[in-house]
Amino acid sequence: MYTHIMIPVDLAHADRLDRALKTGADIARLYGAKVTYVGVTGVQPSKVAHTPEEYARKLSEFARGQASAYGIEAGSKPITAHDPAVEIDHMLVDTADEIGADLIVAGTHDPHAFDWPSHGGKLASHAHVSVLLVRGH
Repeated sequence: MYTHIMIPVDLAHADRLDRALKTGADIARLYGAKVTYVGVTGVQPSKVAHTPEEYARKLSEFARGQASAYGIEAGSKPITAHDPAVEIDHMLVDTADEIGADLIVAGTHDPHAFDWPSHGGKLASHAHVSVLLVRGH
């Protein structure tokens, strides 16, 4: 049913994505699908990486770790944005199209955290493929 799953990750908060990561991996194993972990970074140094190249290496290592932990085929796709907070929603939709994903599995925040924008809702509204939003840790 699915052949390529995209899982957006925020490496600064990967510990909050356990349920989404496991759900995506379980679906990948069920259908023999490839997983691409997609992360968005800025051009400025952050607490995750000092450069986009360092971020790309860390995201690749993360994908290898997920592949090993869950027994799946996985890769990574880093995206560099000038303003990640503003650009993330459309960049994720465009990336899903670019890589040929047919399912997006995304972790989402507690619905009572009103100070966060609803990236998951925007992703689900604008993506051209199915989107599974997974709440919680």
